[in-house]
Amino acid sequence: MSEEYRVLEGAEPFYFEGGNVGILVSHGFTGSTQSMRPLGEAYAKAGYTVCGPRLKGHGTHYEEMEAATYQDWVDSVEEGFRWLKERCDSVYVTGLSMGGTLTLYMAEKHPEIKGIIPINAAVDIPDMAAVQNLDGIRFLDAIGSDIKKEGVSELAYEKTPVKSIRELVKLMEKVKSNLASIECPALIFVSEEDHVVPTHNSQTILESITSADKQLVTMKESYHVATLDNDQQNIIDGTLKFIAKVEKKAEL
Repeated sequence: MSEEYRVLEGAEPFYFEGGNVGILVSHGFTGSTQSMRPLGEAYAKAGYTVCGPRLKGHGTHYEEMEAATYQDWVDSVEEGFRWLKERCDSVYVTGLSMGGTLTLYMAEKHPEIKGIIPINAAVDIPDMAAVQNLDGIRFLDAIGSDIKKEGVSELAYEKTPVKSIRELVKLMEKVKSNLASIECPALIFVSEEDHVVPTHNSQTILESITSADKQLVTMKESYHVATLDNDQQNIIDGTLKFIAKVEKKAEL
């Protein structure tokens, strides 16, 4: 990696070795692992093995992100999944925003995943679909730090590459068209007010996946980056309860 693209402090991938149940934790578009680290640390404290990969082109500089494709982001998550599978009997996947999109992608591709917890996941953002066709414009304003809680900010890029938006739109279309193939248990978190991903996305996911065990939880005190917002503990508690329930059912 060139000097120009050093990983920002706080944006490093994280790995916690724990028990034989693993949790793959994915951050979102233009963001970094900083948005998911509190969750990762809480799950590790609860005894789980946790992997929080840094998606390629993220956590460095937006010009490096511009050169990454959605397949690069998929590959980053796949690498984390392989790390967990080497150590764990069962793996769960959770993610924020595009991390939620990648969570759905993984469930579509890997039916052995035991359960998923998408958080404000994106499968259809009309505004992004519109701006992907902009000609001659390379970067747009930042989309990070949509947080209700005062004094909290997300470690995210100050600009958004239009090329990266095109890649995200491709990923969303691919994932949305395949949602019916998801059959594993799903706990879906959605913020009541979100200024990045329209809330209808989570309803679409709920209605489209064919899981027998699926639930939508509405968060009233957080905006888009709910993992750093007022509902952070609710996400942690709900996720731990969900995994314990699924694991117990698997033992019966």
